[in-house]
Amino acid sequence: MKKTKNRWLIALSAVGIHISIGSVYAWSNFTNPLIDEFGWTTSQVQLTFSIAILFLGLSAAFLGHFVEKYGPRKAGLLAATFFGVGVTGAGLAVSLSSLPLLYISYGMLGGIGLGVGYIAPVSTLVKWFPDRRGLATGLAIMGFGFAAAVSSPIMEYLIVNVGLQNTFYILGISYFIIMLLSSLYLEKPEEGWAPPGFIEKVRSGKTEIKKDLAQLTANEAIKTKRFYYLWFMLFINVTCGIAILSAAKPLAIDSIGMTTVQAAALVGVLGVFNGAGRLGWAAISDYIGRPNTYTTFFVVQLILFSVLPFTTNAIIFQVILAIIYTCYGGGFASIPAFIGDIFGTKQLGAIHGYILTAWSAAGVAGPMFAAWMKDTTGSYESSLLFFAGLFVVAFVISLLIRVDMKRLRNEQAGIDPSAVPQIAATK
Repeated sequence: MKKTKNRWLIALSAVGIHISIGSVYAWSNFTNPLIDEFGWTTSQVQLTFSIAILFLGLSAAFLGHFVEKYGPRKAGLLAATFFGVGVTGAGLAVSLSSLPLLYISYGMLGGIGLGVGYIAPVSTLVKWFPDRRGLATGLAIMGFGFAAAVSSPIMEYLIVNVGLQNTFYILGISYFIIMLLSSLYLEKPEEGWAPPGFIEKVRSGKTEIKKDLAQLTANEAIKTKRFYYLWFMLFINVTCGIAILSAAKPLAIDSIGMTTVQAAALVGVLGVFNGAGRLGWAAISDYIGRPNTYTTFFVVQLILFSVLPFTTNAIIFQVILAIIYTCYGGGFASIPAFIGDIFGTKQLGAIHGYILTAWSAAGVAGPMFAAWMKDTTGSYESSLLFFAGLFVVAFVISLLIRVDMKRLRNEQAGIDPSAVPQIAATK
């Protein structure tokens, strides 16, 4: 009889992959060393990060079907290969003083590894944790959020002691090994598998199985309104959040009067809230439901983005940013479970890949718009009020998806939708 793997070790393997690829968030550690060594501009160096995020979204979308067809282990090995070669190739780019090679290696190849590695373990985790979908996906995606805090000091140490070129070589090989070992343990549970005692709790009425709204393929899902509601909710949450991430340091200096050192330390601390929000909000979503979780994100951030431009107290300013960071991270961690709730687990990885194109679009739109507003008006405050307006749109969408979910439930139950008041569903 085949021995069933430990689902918590499956979750740990997912964390291993995500904490490796999440090091992309620590790219800024390379910015000044690359500028100092080669005389490249800040924009030229930062374009490497933008290319990586772009290819993250593209590869997640186009290779989502690969994840579903070949399983999480092969997908994880593919991610390990692309990301490991990409980071190692950046070392070769440094040795050859080649900016285009840096774009190809770290940006394109590394970005493909990012996208596949991001979605590879998620659909598997949802199947291993039918009782705690949000918590399971939150654990893995938390690793992505915390990765910068783990990687930054290591990168700084290596750059100072072994040089830029060798740093990329060491990191590339290390990430490949971690992702390789993590991928080898990944596996889908057998059909009909349930955690010990789960079936008994369901039969006794102690636990209720939340039935998925549907079981759709990725191609079927993209033909529904619910898919685009989810896409735009994630897009708005990430656009506003990533704009704050990119502008947090200058905001702290210009609005509150922090020193450069204090602002840099604040950004580092806030990264912890990004990671904690991924686990915390995802776990909370198991209890209050994913629609309620997203509506809460939008209401809370609508208020905070409206207040932030007028905040002069340093403590209040930092608390507001910390809460925004948790909502930003929580949006990423809650979306896979949300996808499972309304589209099922049939092709969750592929659907998740399509949804993540919202991240790519937001990764370009958010920082660019915030920077444009800063150049045009001389401050970031006006862009914050614009983002507050976007959360009004997101709030409305979060209500529309409830109406659509309610309509589908009524149809499945054989109830005439016209005879039922169109009120928002609680879950």
